Amino acid sequence: MYNTVFYLIIGILVFSYILSQYIDFLNTKYRNKNIPPELEGIYDNQKYKKSQEYGKQNSKLSFYSSAFVLLLTLSMLFFGGFNYINEIALSFSDNQIIQVLIFFGILLFVSDIITTPFAVYSVFVIEEKFGFNKTSIKAFITDKIKGWFIGALIGGGLLALIVWFYLKTEDMFWIYAWITVSLFSIFMTMFYSDIIVPLFNRQTPLEDGELRQSIEKFAEKAGFRLNDIYVIDGSKRSTKANAYFSGLGPKKRIVLYDTLINDLTTDEIIAVLAHETGHYKHKHTISNIIASVIQSGIMFYIFSLLVDNPELSKAMGSEKTYFQLGLIAFVILYSPVSTVTSLFMNAVSRKNEYEADAFAKRYEQAKGLISGLKKLTAKNLSNLTPHPWFVFFNYSHPTLYQRIKALNNE
Repeated sequence: MYNTVFYLIIGILVFSYILSQYIDFLNTKYRNKNIPPELEGIYDNQKYKKSQEYGKQNSKLSFYSSAFVLLLTLSMLFFGGFNYINEIALSFSDNQIIQVLIFFGILLFVSDIITTPFAVYSVFVIEEKFGFNKTSIKAFITDKIKGWFIGALIGGGLLALIVWFYLKTEDMFWIYAWITVSLFSIFMTMFYSDIIVPLFNRQTPLEDGELRQSIEKFAEKAGFRLNDIYVIDGSKRSTKANAYFSGLGPKKRIVLYDTLINDLTTDEIIAVLAHETGHYKHKHTISNIIASVIQSGIMFYIFSLLVDNPELSKAMGSEKTYFQLGLIAFVILYSPVSTVTSLFMNAVSRKNEYEADAFAKRYEQAKGLISGLKKLTAKNLSNLTPHPWFVFFNYSHPTLYQRIKALNNE
C-alpha cells in the first residue's frame, strides 16, 4: 500500500517537528541566562518576569499547535485524506484547472478553520493577557474573510496559470511559471502598500510638523530622495510598534506605525528610519528579490522533473497520477531544501541588518537607535537571551545584544 516516498514524507514531517521542538526547548531553558551588562535596565524585575512568562506561554501554544498540525497531517496521509479531498474535487468537474483549484480550496479552507482556535487563543488570551491585543472579534473575523478572498483571488489565479502552463507546455511549464511568479513578486513589492494594506489598515500622510521636518532633513542629508511618508493605524490591532520601507523606485514610501510615533522620541524615530534607509542604500530589497527569483526558479525546475512521477500521487493515496497530489507531496519533500535555503537567507538578512545599523551609525544615529531598540524590546516583551541555535534557525535579525555591541564597537 505504501511506497518509499510515503515513508520519506513521514520521516521528513516527524524529523522537522522534533528538531523545531528541541530548538524551542533549548531556547526556553536559556531564558534564565544572566543578562549581559549592555542589556541591564531594559526591564525591571517585575517586567522581566512578565517577558519570561510571555515567551513561555507562546512556546507552549506553539508546541500544542505544531503537534496538532503534525498529527492531522499524519492522519491525512495514513487514512487517505488527501486522496479523499481529491475525489471530491474530481466529482465537480472534468476540467483539470478547476479540479486543482477546488482541491486546494477545500484543503486550505478546512485547515484554516481547524487551526483558527489556536489563532483565537493567541490573540484573545495570550496577547490580551499581556496587554498587546487591540483587535476586536469583529475585526478578527473580517480579517479572516478578507484573507480568504485575497488568497482565493491571488493564490487561485497564480495556481490556475501554473496548471494551464503545465497542460499547454508540459516539460517547459516551469519556465513560464517561474517568470509569472517572479514578475508578480516584483509587482507586489512595488504596489503592496497601495493594493493590499488599505484592505486591512488606514494609511494617512504624516502631517507637517517637527517629526516630518526632521525626517525630511535627515533624508536630504543622507542623499535619500523621499516623497511619501505615511502613518498606519497599527494600534487598532496591537500595541506593538514597527516601521518599514515599501516599494521600489518612485513607489517607495516610509510607513510608520502610530504606536511607534507614540512610543519613541523624534530622535529615536529618525535613528530607526536611518537604519531603514541603510537597507535601501545598500540595495538589500533588490538583492532579496534576486535571491527569491533564483530560489523559485530552482524549485519550479525540480518540481517539473517530479510532477509526473506516479510515486508522488501514490504516496498521497491514489493509484492515478494527479498534479495536485504530486504538488502536495513535492512541497513536503522539498521542505528540507527550503529549510537550508531559509537558514542561508536568515544569515544574509542578519548581515544586512548589521550593514543597515552601520549606515545609521555613520550618520551619528547609533545612540538614538540603541535607545529606540531598547524601548521596542521592552514594549514587546522580547526575549533578551535567545539560545544561539534558536537565533540561527529562526532569527532574520541579530539579537539586541549583538546589535548594541556592534553599534558600540568603534
